[in-house]
Amino acid sequence: MTLTVYLSGEIHTDWRDQIIQGAKGLDVAFSAPVTDHAASDDCGVAILGAEPDKVWHDRKGAQVNAIRTRKGIADADIVVVRFGDQYKQWNAAFDAGYAAALGKSLIILHGPDHAHALKEVDAAALAVAQEPRQVVEILRYVLTGALPG
Repeated sequence: MTLTVYLSGEIHTDWRDQIIQGAKGLDVAFSAPVTDHAASDDCGVAILGAEPDKVWHDRKGAQVNAIRTRKGIADADIVVVRFGDQYKQWNAAFDAGYAAALGKSLIILHGPDHAHALKEVDAAALAVAQEPRQVVEILRYVLTGALPG
């Protein structure tokens, strides 16, 4: 069985790379949003034309990015959403809600400091992990039935 996993959420740490490296040898295909912050912010105006107002600049980018995000979440068997410590990731919360509404298997990834703030998001998940290696172990278990050794 091949699993398709969409990696959503914060873009300021290497958590995606840790999961992808840890899952080497497993039958997993990963996808993710564009993680180049500048490209993600400016894609709308770069493709569709400049906007003098920052609100419309950001909205164009958000809408173009949403095409990729919706496709990635819709195609995924599992959606992993990471909430980092540095910023409020409202878009990550939206992605988690969207994935839950589609009935996707949802894994939430965050540290203990976010447990209270994300309690509703966590309640929609099938697993709440604190470390990328735990996500890898979930994937390994789902694919092979093997427990961490």
